[in-house]
Amino acid sequence: MKPTDPADPADLMAELVGDLRAETASFETLLRPLREEDWELATPAEGWAIRDQVSHLAWFDDAAVRAVTDPDGHAAALTGFGSVDDIAMESRGMPPAELHAWFRAARARSLKVFATLGARRRVPWFGPPMSAASFVTARLMETWAHGQDVADALGVVRRPTARLRHVAAIGFRARPYSFAVRGLPAPAEPVRAELTMADGALWAAGPADAGSVVRGPILDFCLVVTQRIHLSDTALELTGEPARAWMEIAQAFAGGPGKGRAPRSG
Repeated sequence: MKPTDPADPADLMAELVGDLRAETASFETLLRPLREEDWELATPAEGWAIRDQVSHLAWFDDAAVRAVTDPDGHAAALTGFGSVDDIAMESRGMPPAELHAWFRAARARSLKVFATLGARRRVPWFGPPMSAASFVTARLMETWAHGQDVADALGVVRRPTARLRHVAAIGFRARPYSFAVRGLPAPAEPVRAELTMADGALWAAGPADAGSVVRGPILDFCLVVTQRIHLSDTALELTGEPARAWMEIAQAFAGGPGKGRAPRSG
């Protein structure tokens, strides 16, 4: 299975918005059964409870709508932006029901706005501006990644879906950014990814003749590029130093260098 072909922009955006809607529904299956005290359960993200994962998504959904509809307002907001931890702290006094309602409303607004975008429209963000297609893909990636944190806090094992191809795609495209955000030069040699989907199909990106390759389950790749697992705890096979150098610092999300996760003990 190849990455989605961007040659048909209208179909691409419809697919992305539809898959973001489906990923949102999957996230909601984790949130709806929560008791009030469950919102305070610690997640693998240091210092963050389930409530912080949800407020993070809601806040950035609102920011996404502003970036699309009011680019000047977004630029002004950037000057006062502190950190994601500050956002979490600001929302910790919000009752769970109110927080959940905020997320649902913010996500509904963002989905409505995203459905109006052309795939190639440039949208400003907290990192470099992105095409609308990449922008929506990033929201899907964030939803899946923070959903993983919530699932881990609850001890829930989620079944991988075909939507992981979007997370893999943005993770692959972010290879140069992974180095740039750390002030490192990216290796000049090309890298290829050959990843196995849950149904056994192959998802591939990069030159077929590349000497440096990342192979393995697409779930493991997505967990690494979203920094939800340590590379040593995956079944990924790396051929060539450029592939290893990338995977050790891979980062699919905007912002400063992520801390990543420690290896599992034992």
